[in-house]
Amino acid sequence: MLNSPVSALKGIGAARAKLLARLGVHTAQDLLYYFPRSYEDRSHTKTIFEAIEGETVCIKGTVFSSVTERRIHKGLSIYQLIVTDDTGSLTASWFNNRFVMNRFKKGEVYIFYGKITRIGGRKMMENPVFEPMSDNRQFTGRIVPIYPLTANLTQKALQTAIQTAIPFIGELAEPIPPDIIEKYKLSEIKFAIENIHFPRDFESYALARRRLVFEELCTLQLSLLYMKAQRKAQAGQAIKDFSYRSSFEKKLPYQLTGAQIRVLDEICRDLGCATPMNRLVQGDVGSGKTVIAAGAMYITIKNGFQAALMAPTEILAAQHYKNFVKMFGSDCNICLLTGAMRASEKARAADEIKSGNVQMIIGTHAIISQNIDYHNLALVVTDEQHRFGVNQRGAIAAKGNNAHVLVMSATPIPRTLALILYGDLDISIIDELPPGRKKVETFAVGENMRRRVFNFMRKNINEGRQVYIVCPLVEESESMDLKNASDFAEKLKKTVFPEFRIALLHGKQKQKEKEETMAQFSAGQIDILVSTTVIEVGVDVANANIMVIENAERFGLGQLHQLRGRVGRGGAQSYCILFNQSDSSLAEKRMKAICSSDDGFVISQQDLELRGPGDFFGTRQHGLPNLKIANLFTDMPMLEEARQAASEVINRDPTLELREHMLLKAKIAELMEAALL
Repeated sequence: MLNSPVSALKGIGAARAKLLARLGVHTAQDLLYYFPRSYEDRSHTKTIFEAIEGETVCIKGTVFSSVTERRIHKGLSIYQLIVTDDTGSLTASWFNNRFVMNRFKKGEVYIFYGKITRIGGRKMMENPVFEPMSDNRQFTGRIVPIYPLTANLTQKALQTAIQTAIPFIGELAEPIPPDIIEKYKLSEIKFAIENIHFPRDFESYALARRRLVFEELCTLQLSLLYMKAQRKAQAGQAIKDFSYRSSFEKKLPYQLTGAQIRVLDEICRDLGCATPMNRLVQGDVGSGKTVIAAGAMYITIKNGFQAALMAPTEILAAQHYKNFVKMFGSDCNICLLTGAMRASEKARAADEIKSGNVQMIIGTHAIISQNIDYHNLALVVTDEQHRFGVNQRGAIAAKGNNAHVLVMSATPIPRTLALILYGDLDISIIDELPPGRKKVETFAVGENMRRRVFNFMRKNINEGRQVYIVCPLVEESESMDLKNASDFAEKLKKTVFPEFRIALLHGKQKQKEKEETMAQFSAGQIDILVSTTVIEVGVDVANANIMVIENAERFGLGQLHQLRGRVGRGGAQSYCILFNQSDSSLAEKRMKAICSSDDGFVISQQDLELRGPGDFFGTRQHGLPNLKIANLFTDMPMLEEARQAASEVINRDPTLELREHMLLKAKIAELMEAALL
């Protein structure tokens, strides 16, 4: 029955099944695993006298009157009845709900649950949930689950549907081995599912949630460790000659920092093994990750192999290509491959890659497209990994003979969280900035500082500097009063800075136009670049020393830190000015956090604490399935336990072939299928 469509359950017709499908609920088991977002404690009742205005409460009362109907105007009717107990009376009201007309019997006792209001001294309860007083009440007298909904599906309908599926809990198999359940003091799956939906009490709810969070985190960790174990068992291509490392370092106009040397050591150790490397390099903005990637790629191609770098945007890919050509000159053949290139250019690049005439390939997602075949790809670097998913890591490695994979991210996250997101990878951290880099002075300001900021920009531009202005939108939004890049750029040109050269950059422009704009800005031919977050990562113009961010409250702290990292790359003192249009205390705390720290790891931790994990990651860029019940911030202690349990399982059974692990293996397959969508 668990695998039967929801329409097979009593009371769920085709129309309701269609609504449930919008929530991703297709079977009875889907219903059981559709968890509440919150709960209402309806287990205690109060007298009418005790209930106070503004309180949401259960009242046990006797129906004193018949339901009356009052038509206020066309389309609005109010249905009312008077309820009494020994302490007083209140009026229960429903709007446009003719259904209540025949649901009450005078003199009988009912439980009403709703919010108390007061009109003219009389207590009211609007649109209350109600049930006759009995021992088997469904929606009152207990802790009641509240679910995420979709249009035209009510809480009561969803609660009823899930209650209909509860009797089939007996069919659920226990996926967690008995020794893990005992060691980590977990409840059994049947108890957990029943009490996450309809807990007997809050202690039962806590036990149920602990079990389900543990299972979810353990399965996720196990899936990543399983992938890691599978890759460790594969044979890759070992790099033999590392003498080219010194010739690479001689090409650099500066010395590597101690942290860069340490991380390059770790990468070289991996490259020297026949087991394919899968390593994450985390480093703050400006810590020099790209030069480490360049070194690894150079060593690889000098050993006779190909190396590729995949960037998240065409602007960044073009910039990497330009820098690599400048760095390596005629020492190797390098090609650029992006989706925006003309078909003839892409075809020519594809031929060069397949024949092995080019050793370094720089591009966007185009480098892992189906029609691109490599001659002997041994190393792939992905830049800004938070933009790529787990599935793309696999697609990249498959392009070579189990190619080494090096992942770079300038989005620092707490190490414990990195173990969840990148549990299939080894982690290196560049925790040192190059010497002499000045701190970017950061200020959060209101609209009252607009003229002063513009004058400050004018002063710096007149001294030969350049300015970024970042807006959250390309075009005007009717629903939000936010700065949009195109209109703002026009306004600046016409009324604020007519004497300066102002250009617009956004993701909807053609690649050629974006490249020309960035080339002009890099060459100092543009004074002010008005942009969307397309310049968030990697864009490097040393002469730009001011970053102005409009509607800064709309961005995550990590994103603000990334944008701030676009300045401070030259010798001049640099500034980041955040226009905060929000009066909320949360926005104020976030602005204070970004202004007081320039440490990306500290900022990411504060972002996680202030906004929670959902907003921390924004859209599903990280390539992992959505967690149904675990919270990556509040459940961090349980993550440690879950990871330990997952390690125990994978250490004794790396391929998960033992009988007691077969259900876990099936859950992993289901989880990774969701991640690969």
